[in-house]
Amino acid sequence: MSDMPALAAVDPEIHALILAETRRQDEFIRLIPSENYASQAVMEATGSVLTNKYSEGYPGRRYYEGQDYIDQIETIAIERAKALFGVSHANVQPYSGSPANQAVYLALVKPGETVMGLGLPFGGHLTHGWNVNFSGIHYRAVQYDVDPTTHVVDLDRIESLAREARPKIIVCGGTAYPRTWDFEGFATVAKAVGAILVADIAHIAGLVAAGVHPSPFPHASIATTTTHKTLRGPRGGMVLSDGTHAKEIDRAVFPGLQGGPHNHTTAAIAVALKEAASEDFKRYARQVVANAKVLAAELAERGFRLISGGTDNHLILIDVTPRGINGKPAAQALHKAGIECNYNTIPFDPRKPFDPSGVRIGTPSVTSRGMTEREMPQIAAWIDQAIAKADDDAALFAIRAEVAEFCRAFPAPGIRVAD
Repeated sequence: MSDMPALAAVDPEIHALILAETRRQDEFIRLIPSENYASQAVMEATGSVLTNKYSEGYPGRRYYEGQDYIDQIETIAIERAKALFGVSHANVQPYSGSPANQAVYLALVKPGETVMGLGLPFGGHLTHGWNVNFSGIHYRAVQYDVDPTTHVVDLDRIESLAREARPKIIVCGGTAYPRTWDFEGFATVAKAVGAILVADIAHIAGLVAAGVHPSPFPHASIATTTTHKTLRGPRGGMVLSDGTHAKEIDRAVFPGLQGGPHNHTTAAIAVALKEAASEDFKRYARQVVANAKVLAAELAERGFRLISGGTDNHLILIDVTPRGINGKPAAQALHKAGIECNYNTIPFDPRKPFDPSGVRIGTPSVTSRGMTEREMPQIAAWIDQAIAKADDDAALFAIRAEVAEFCRAFPAPGIRVAD
C-alpha cells in the first residue's frame, strides 16, 4: 500500500483513513454504477502541482499571468473531447455534472421559463427539474415519466406532455435508466415543440465514446457529462456542443457560475480522454455492457424483479420487495457482505425515497478490474445469498471474506495494497 510519508507525518488520522478506504476499494465488489477506478496516470495528474495554479478565463484569455503550460493543458483537453465525441465545441471547466447542467440552464433559460426532464423517481437526476434542486426552484419544471408497465420512456407520452408544456429545453438522460436512449426520437419531439434538446450522458459517456451506446450528436445540440463513471476520469464535468450555443455556454460556466478552473482536474480529464480513445478502452466498454447483461440474466434466474426486464447499458435497477426486504436494508446487507451498491427508488415506487423498494447496481468498476461474463454468476449468487441472509451478520461477514479473497485475483487499477 502506498506509504504517503508526508501525509502520514502531517496528518496521521487522514492518512489512516485513506489507507483504510484504499483497502476497502480493493476488497469490495463495487457495483455502484456511477463509480469506477481511475487509472494511476489519471490520479497522478489529479494529485499534481497544477492544484497550485489559478487560471480564471479560457486559454489565451486569462486574468492571471503564468499560464504558459496551463493554456496548453486545457487546449489539449478540449481538442481531445471534441475528437472523441465528434463535436465542434467543448468546455472542460465545470466542476462536475450538476454545475455543467446548471451552466446550460443559465445559458439558455430565463428564470421562470419551462424546462422538461425525466422525473427523479423514474430514473432522472436532481438537475432535471426536481423540486428541491435549483432546476425545480428557479424554473418551471415539467417532469415526464416512464410507461407504467414496461418502465421504458414512451415518446408519444412525452410529446403529448411537451406540446402542452412548451418547454424551452428538453433534457434526456438519467441516473437509473437501464435502457438505450433514443436521441433521434427525442430530437423529433423537441423540434415539434420548438425546444432545445440537451442530452445528459453522465452515466453513459464512456459507452458513447466507445461506440457501445448511440451518440446524442447530431440529434442534440448540447450534451453534458461527468468525467468519471464509465469514462474513468477524475471527478469533473464537461459541456459538449455542436457550436450553436458555444459562446453562451462558455459565459455561463465562467464568469456565470465559476471562478478559476481546477487545473489538476483538467489535466486528469485530458489523460482520461486519451485513454478513452484507445482500442483497449473500446474493449472495456463493450465488456461493461456484456457483463451487465449476464449479471442481469443471472439475477432474473434467481427470481429478482428487474425494472424494465433487464439492461442495455451498464446498470441494473432491481425491485427487491418481492424478496421480503426493502431497498435500504438490502443495500446495507450487501455492504456487510462486501458488495457495494445503493438503495434506489423504482418507477411508481410506493415507498419513500430514503427507504425505497429498489437497489441500483452496475458493472463499470468490476469490469475495470478485469472481470468478465465468467465472474457474473458468482456475483449474482453472492447477491442472492446476502439478500436471503440479510438478518444474519455471521453469514454476511462470511460472504465478505469470500468476496475479499475473490477480489485478490483481480487487481484494482491505480490501487496498490500490500499483502
